[in-house]
Amino acid sequence: MPENASTIPAESTGFALVHPLDEFYAMAGQSLPPLSRVDGEEVPEPYHTLLVHQNDMTPTIEKFHGSLVHLEVLGRRRKGDAYFREVVLRLDSSNQPVEFGAIKINLELFTPIARQQILEEHQPLGHILHDYKIAHTSRPSAYLRLASDKLINQVLGLTGAQVLYGRRNTLYDPQQRPLAEIVEILPTHINNK
Repeated sequence: MPENASTIPAESTGFALVHPLDEFYAMAGQSLPPLSRVDGEEVPEPYHTLLVHQNDMTPTIEKFHGSLVHLEVLGRRRKGDAYFREVVLRLDSSNQPVEFGAIKINLELFTPIARQQILEEHQPLGHILHDYKIAHTSRPSAYLRLASDKLINQVLGLTGAQVLYGRRNTLYDPQQRPLAEIVEILPTHINNK
């Protein structure tokens, strides 16, 4: 599992710790916020319950908050069959932001109808995987502790410097091909109803 907490400049790692989020920051000409990689056991509650598992985030967040979520796309780009988007997930019940992140989806690994749904940007990938019964496994490769920056504060409705937690996750198909690479960051205003 991930090594113990140590500050790792994301841009200096061969395997970018926060890829594909790093690409959106680079396109905006911004530096990534200060972050470190932490062991899953160091992630405090309620973040631990929401992040340290091998399940999809969409149903995990929906169960935790007792509400379905919808997608707000902040940015997108495409490189061949690689489709990148920067997103916020919001609760249907209150429009409260409950996750910020970025995803790289390998479109060639999806059926044409699922691919069309992804590109229409109406549903989170977790809903599409469920609705189209797409077999996959979820494997987090890193847990993150980071300081919120202006962008993160804006999209998650935060003020001031906040310590946040997140993870880098990869979804694999049954042939062990990466369907999606995801960085998922949770806000500080998490609460059990």
